[in-house]
Amino acid sequence: MKQRATTHSTDVIVVGGGMVGGLTATALAQCGLDVILLEQRTPVPFNAEQHDIRVSAISLATERMFRALGAWDHMRTRRVCPFRRMLVWDQYSNASTLFDSEEISHDWLGHIVENRLIQSALWQGLADIPNVHIECPVTIDSLQIKNNAACIEINGGNQIRASLVVAADGANSQVRELAGIKVDGECYDQHALVATVTTSSPQQDITWQRFTPHGPQAFLPLTGNRASMVWYQSADYIAGLKQLPEEKFLQCMQSEFPDRLAELRTLEQIGSFPLQWQHARNYVLPRIALVGDAAHSVHPLAGQGVNMGMLDAAALVECVVERHALGGDFGDLRTLRRYERWRRGQNQLMIRILDGIHHAFTPEATESSFFSRVLLKTARGAALTAAGKVDVINRFCMKSAMGLDGDLPELAYGRLPKKAMLA
Repeated sequence: MKQRATTHSTDVIVVGGGMVGGLTATALAQCGLDVILLEQRTPVPFNAEQHDIRVSAISLATERMFRALGAWDHMRTRRVCPFRRMLVWDQYSNASTLFDSEEISHDWLGHIVENRLIQSALWQGLADIPNVHIECPVTIDSLQIKNNAACIEINGGNQIRASLVVAADGANSQVRELAGIKVDGECYDQHALVATVTTSSPQQDITWQRFTPHGPQAFLPLTGNRASMVWYQSADYIAGLKQLPEEKFLQCMQSEFPDRLAELRTLEQIGSFPLQWQHARNYVLPRIALVGDAAHSVHPLAGQGVNMGMLDAAALVECVVERHALGGDFGDLRTLRRYERWRRGQNQLMIRILDGIHHAFTPEATESSFFSRVLLKTARGAALTAAGKVDVINRFCMKSAMGLDGDLPELAYGRLPKKAMLA
């Protein structure tokens, strides 16, 4: 017999239970709002025996958010890898620079953490919050805005009404599409190869990044004798690398990185994905707000995508919670446009910076005229040298990577929004 459709009401619906959606739901609920979290797929459990091929470079600002919400201990006691230094060099100009957290009186520049572990830690915390309800797996059938509320229909008829829907459902956001929000973007003529490898000795507290005439490469430390390697190249070249036998693949990767790195022993996992940037033309509509990849996707070169999304979430939470504490309508455009003004310009700047770096350090840049190549080589070398030698630039680069520049929300300092604590 067909079940009767039901209708539920809540304060906020968060669509997408990944890293950014999990943090958004946790923060809103800890600030006293009722939250329903919708996730299409059941999360893959954290596996202590196998590393997730997807990792993120977590900034200090994001770490502070996790600490404030009680999620950091779940990660720290399992598997996180801190890094204190970052070496960047350009094969084309032979210039290099070293960033060291000691120069700005911090213990670390950041931590490399598996995406699956971040999601698992956030979901573990959500399970202990009584004013959060999780629907997973779930199918979203429709989204309507009517009578000063958002209404989402799920699983063939059940309805949920809320004052606000937060779209944290990724680059191919269904909520963004249902809301009719357009995006601008560019698909790059490159793919990223990602591989988890084991090495002959434990990793150092340093990340390595090299710019080659064919695209950037990165070597990221993981716990123990493991590392994550990233290689940006043409789609055909990446496909060829993935087809190599393990021994030849490791030999190829070993030859591309400094001799001082540990010897590569085994290949555990390998994958690839296309590169692009994408930016929503607006982040908000009445009753709807986009965060994370639903609002923007960036080149993964600097590892800033997740951290940008976490700052989105923290800023939106602060705007919503402050309005809620004052008894106002936190899903109206006045509240949501404050969030959009706060975050969209900062994200647009980062997208342009990363896009500019991509075009300056890609094959198309080194295949120009001789005069242009000489200018480019000089400019690339000067930029890297300045980043390492000019104190103001060096500090700015490190603080940006740590998420400590710009107008930061309270959560980025490790505090819940002030109005939430007073309410």
